[in-house]
Amino acid sequence: MIAAAEFKLTLAAILIVLLLTAAYGLRLARKGRAHFDRVDVQGGSRLLGKGTMEFAHWALEPVARLLVSVRITANQVSWTSLASGFLAGAALAFGHFGFGALLAAISGLLDSVDGMVARISGLASDAGEILDSVVDRYAEFFFLLGLVIYYRGILLLQVVSLVALLGSFMVAYSSAKAETLKVVPPKGSAMRRPERALYLTLGAALSAMSIPLLEARRESATPIGYPMIAALLLVAVVANLSAIERLWFIAKAIRSRGKIPVEAYKQAAESAAIQESSQSRPDPARIRL
Repeated sequence: MIAAAEFKLTLAAILIVLLLTAAYGLRLARKGRAHFDRVDVQGGSRLLGKGTMEFAHWALEPVARLLVSVRITANQVSWTSLASGFLAGAALAFGHFGFGALLAAISGLLDSVDGMVARISGLASDAGEILDSVVDRYAEFFFLLGLVIYYRGILLLQVVSLVALLGSFMVAYSSAKAETLKVVPPKGSAMRRPERALYLTLGAALSAMSIPLLEARRESATPIGYPMIAALLLVAVVANLSAIERLWFIAKAIRSRGKIPVEAYKQAAESAAIQESSQSRPDPARIRL
């Protein structure tokens, strides 16, 4: 009964996305792409194109304006995103991939909307950005923790979930480290928060459909959810490779930044030595006298 409800819910969500995609296609034909400064700054990546990000912002901006009109604050949106993320993890822990995907999608969409609400209402602040970042980390942790609990009887899949969790936090750590050291991360690096949220949520949603169709006759008490495993493997591998790439790039930037003072010091020392040598050298005119 619950599985059937999740199946129908997932189909309804896919239908909504298709309708929005068709509406954006009409907008592209009439007015061209929707441009947003935030998307231009962030840029796309190999796993999430800039056009997809523009489509998401275009679809969510009316929601943000509606929330501002009814006096919903950005912080309230952030706390609701956190609550949805927690419920998503709880649903996944009990194997309800459809409900987990829906709640994770709500959490991720609200995570994007809270910043829009802050900017539209003119109340953007550093404190709000910190809250937004904290909510991101916790919501993603709840999602992956739910999968770790769900796959507790299958050690290999539990390890994959933990490696994906490690990769997500290492990407976030490398981004925070780059910001602290005032180093611009490499453009187009993969598995940032939007990519991870998209693929993990999509994996859960497709698992809600694949389990009744492909695993109905399995004797295992724990349905696998093959799309979920594919998404976990993708995040586990690419996120950790991206984190390594980012940390290597940061270390290289810091080393090149540290070479400048050393070379300047050497040049200054050589100039001082030449000047001292010229001053200590006897004047030929005085020798003749």
